[in-house]
Amino acid sequence: MGKRSKTGVLKRLREVKKAEKAAHKREEMRERKESGVPEPTTGTGSTLATPEDLAGYGFPVDEEEEEESSED
Repeated sequence: MGKRSKTGVLKRLREVKKAEKAAHKREEMRERKESGVPEPTTGTGSTLATPEDLAGYGFPVDEEEEEESSED
């Protein structure tokens, strides 16, 4: 057998580490499903900022717009 280059060895170590990480994640997902813990949401739902939220971030909020939206 020939001598392996250092870059080849490092590449193989990266591949092994990546495969181990993926296996660990699969194991965690399997354990979560078995224990019945709900999966965390990734923020796929849409939420709207309230006028108070916008004012808190420094956006100008017109009082007329608030009155119009509350009449609907």
